[in-house]
Amino acid sequence: MDETSDRHDTQDQEVAADAGTDPEEFLSLLPHFYRGSVTQATSAQDRLDRTTDWAITLIAALLSIVFASEDIPAYLLLIGLVLLSMFLFFEVRRYRFYDVWRSQVRFVQENVFANAFDPAGVEQHPNWREEIGNDLRQPTFKVSYLEALSRRLRRVYALLFVVVGLAWVSKIILFSPEAQWTEAAELPGIPGVVVITALTVFYIAVLLIAFWPDEREAKGEIHDVEPGQWKETNNER
Repeated sequence: MDETSDRHDTQDQEVAADAGTDPEEFLSLLPHFYRGSVTQATSAQDRLDRTTDWAITLIAALLSIVFASEDIPAYLLLIGLVLLSMFLFFEVRRYRFYDVWRSQVRFVQENVFANAFDPAGVEQHPNWREEIGNDLRQPTFKVSYLEALSRRLRRVYALLFVVVGLAWVSKIILFSPEAQWTEAAELPGIPGVVVITALTVFYIAVLLIAFWPDEREAKGEIHDVEPGQWKETNNER
């Protein structure tokens, strides 16, 4: 039984090795790998978009409730900020997984299809097959958590945070004329000045993270920024 198993393992290795050394077999195998990567990237993109859609739907519903009546308290918008932050952290995680598949697709495009159309650039990644093989054996995130957080804030969530913040300011100033704005900003047991200070610190942190001048690591050249390396080797991630 062991001999049969060893023989099958050896044959499996030989089959895979033959496909890698024979150009025709490799090119016949490559489209299946590419289609699988594209499917995974598309699926991850759909999950990412659903998170964003739910966040936007939440904020739209919350705004309609809060401004439906002057009696609706402004602190509901602060609850919306907390929920929006939760959606953001969910989306950052999903974005990092999406970037794994997107980077794989882009790497194949860059080193197979681009070279087929323009062979002059083949020396850019001379060991691209080895790099893909290593990444298939030991998958890693291609973008850091901080960069993913910064990108999702800059693209989507910073604007949502600003909308909620402006709505909160409007609610405590324009829709509560009978009270001082510091009183309207109060929470049960928390003075209004403390709430305003905490929100100011929160928005400063959002601004700093969104536009932090960190080195780009995500793969891609569309946004007019120098692209980073496809394979990240930092074991701390």
